[in-house]
Amino acid sequence: MTTIKGPAVFLAQFMDDKTPFNSLDGLCKWASDLGYKGVQIPTLDKSIIDLDVAANSQTYCDAFKGKINSYGLEITELSTHIQGQLVAVHSAHDVMFDVFVPKALQGKPKERTLWAIDQMKKAAIVSRRLGLKTHATFSGSLLWPMIHPWPQQPKGLIETGFKELADRWVPILDTFEDNGVDVCYEVHPVEDIHDGDTFERFLAATGNHKRVNMLYDPSHFVLQQLDYLKYIDHYHEFIKAFHVKDAEFHPTGKKGTFGGYNDWKHRAGRYRSPGDGQVDFKQVFSKLTEYGCDVWAVLEWECVIKSPEQGAREGVDFIKKHIIEATNKRFDDFAGSDKMDENYLKQILGI
Repeated sequence: MTTIKGPAVFLAQFMDDKTPFNSLDGLCKWASDLGYKGVQIPTLDKSIIDLDVAANSQTYCDAFKGKINSYGLEITELSTHIQGQLVAVHSAHDVMFDVFVPKALQGKPKERTLWAIDQMKKAAIVSRRLGLKTHATFSGSLLWPMIHPWPQQPKGLIETGFKELADRWVPILDTFEDNGVDVCYEVHPVEDIHDGDTFERFLAATGNHKRVNMLYDPSHFVLQQLDYLKYIDHYHEFIKAFHVKDAEFHPTGKKGTFGGYNDWKHRAGRYRSPGDGQVDFKQVFSKLTEYGCDVWAVLEWECVIKSPEQGAREGVDFIKKHIIEATNKRFDDFAGSDKMDENYLKQILGI
């Protein structure tokens, strides 16, 4: 068994144009003062980290890591959720996802894909330069508009989609392999990897690539009405990153998992701050500890009711309370015996 590390916090949702959230130093001091021990770093904003520079400069990476460490913090993972998403975008989403890329690439989906792939490869190199072993990202999605099988899907459509997804990712995964870093795909609605079946499809399409792993966030399973505890039983060997985020699901006679096109506040499934939703985190932490998942417990704030500041303040103690110090001792050792003499064992059995 392994003790989960933490508490840590994903900085992406807290970035703002107001102090202390408008600079890396401000964010790190804020997180450290709250009691966090680790930070997950978003990589899209060059004011936080410049992947282009970092991929070519160990000096830059050493200075970046040193700055984080100077606040008593560790880097849990780099995050390329946006860049990973842009590796594979269905044409229905082209315009909406263009906002995340440099203006020169907007309206050029093929060039955008190549840029995203290059960013992912650089993230592998930078992760290694920073001494990291895991990386957090999204898979992207070519198939999400086909989530409901209507209109009727031609035979082979899903297989073709996963083959294309894998073809785009395998060169990236090979780069992560070269740098000794695991890719942890966040299992998430809208992504082609959004549950167990789709994870297995992708894994098989990549030839069971050893760097294919997952970021486990139980909140996404609540919204899908998927058993998030049994999920750990099935996939614990792949869980190498962990987001602590809560959710609730209250279906009515008018709306359910699809949400009726409502905004987050009025959907049946909503994200909440840890402890305010329906996730049984005692069991989540117990299972992850029991299976020896070597992960950081990283708070991801997404809540339609509670402010990010309160969510972050409360998140420290919430995670601390749930981290289990893994035992290296059996509770009944005092009454047992390690004697393994065969005659002694036969004597006990009366044979």
